[in-house]
Amino acid sequence: MNEDLKKQQLKRGLKNRHMQMIAIGGAIGVGLFYGSANAISIGGPSIILAYLIVGLFVFMIMRALGELAVDDPNSGAFSAYATRYLGHFAGFFSGWTYWFQCTTTVMAELTAVGVYVQFWMPNFPKWMSALVFLLILIVINLIGVKAYGEFEFWFALIKVVAIICMIIFGLLIIVFGFSNGGHSVGLSNLWTNGGFFANGIRGFFLSFIFATFAFGGVEMIGITAGEAEDPKKSIPEAINNVFWRILIFYVGSIGVMLSLYSWNKIGTDGSPFVLVFSKVGIPAAAAVINFVVLTAALSGMNSALYVDGRMLYSLSLNDNAPKVFSKVNKSGVPYVGILFSTAVAMIAVVLNYFFPAKVFEYISSVTVIAIITAWITILLAHSKFRKEKVNKGEKTDFKMPFYPYFSYATVIYLVLIVISLAFLESTRIALYVAPVWILLLIIMYKLLLKQKVNLSEVKSNADHF
Repeated sequence: MNEDLKKQQLKRGLKNRHMQMIAIGGAIGVGLFYGSANAISIGGPSIILAYLIVGLFVFMIMRALGELAVDDPNSGAFSAYATRYLGHFAGFFSGWTYWFQCTTTVMAELTAVGVYVQFWMPNFPKWMSALVFLLILIVINLIGVKAYGEFEFWFALIKVVAIICMIIFGLLIIVFGFSNGGHSVGLSNLWTNGGFFANGIRGFFLSFIFATFAFGGVEMIGITAGEAEDPKKSIPEAINNVFWRILIFYVGSIGVMLSLYSWNKIGTDGSPFVLVFSKVGIPAAAAVINFVVLTAALSGMNSALYVDGRMLYSLSLNDNAPKVFSKVNKSGVPYVGILFSTAVAMIAVVLNYFFPAKVFEYISSVTVIAIITAWITILLAHSKFRKEKVNKGEKTDFKMPFYPYFSYATVIYLVLIVISLAFLESTRIALYVAPVWILLLIIMYKLLLKQKVNLSEVKSNADHF
């Protein structure tokens, strides 16, 4: 099936405002509200600088993806580009790895949603709330891409409002002593508790691991390009704003937290966001943040289901997955891929109840592999794309700045991040799982290739007779 036919099947229903909020939502997850405490414990106040530096690298990755997506808006994103520029296996490997990562995201969020609901209803079964929300999100995704875009718009808006409020309230306390008896807190907490590099240079560099994976999800904007109403306008706008969003939402919010509280106290009494909201006298601050985190979890699940369907759809079009995944409903939604992915996630969640928690930890570690794979694939495919353009004497409208120097620097940075995983016990598991996952995909690819050869032989014999 060619690319033109694919574009006829998927509906371009995502408006510019949807694209902008999807890009924001992709960079902000539950990790910022709760997981930021782990990053701070490793890097201390220097995590602010780490987020800023990593943000520059992520921006370069997004500019490379943007250049590819504007030239060829494709729902398969980096997997489709890898197939075209790097070879069939590269597309197969990157696509299935990213699909599995999104499926594990559904699994993780399904587990978490039940916990968040029990905050208000302690006796309500976790599995029941998870099932209800999952069914709602499946319906939203099957209705059409406009429904997905609209819900994701509001999910992302809730997260954005919460972060902006936290930053504003925090600055009022820091500068004017709001809700602190008129005594301004100032910025001294950034250097008085062991210094800005409180855990030394080693802690600073190891914090890059957490900062890097905090931005996992920004690449999803490339997958939405295949269904954007005006990709040549909305994609550049969304990507160009990524760096400023990182500055505001990560550097801004973490900077406020570390100014208000000593870095070694953050996370010991719950979410850092709850601490700030409580300090300014907001009633039921914990309940407010729990609601925000619940919507963040639903947003993650909603986006993961969306990506699952599109990735399997694109893989099938490129002969990297069974053709059944290329089926779409009347609304242009690849429903088979969405339902299949949901079924896999549900099976895994059920198994998680019967097997030790370590099993789920091993599966989840594929997320680390998937993010690095996606980002390196984008950079390598972009490099090959640029060379082809030069050879043909063609130019692109949306360029990655300082190519190829920033491209090489970013690839080297990502390789260093992979190496640094060995230095922390909590991340070392990804290096153990990676070879197993690669071997599994090689076997899958060989079987798929063998099946294609057998089918072509059957067809050839049938044509002969």
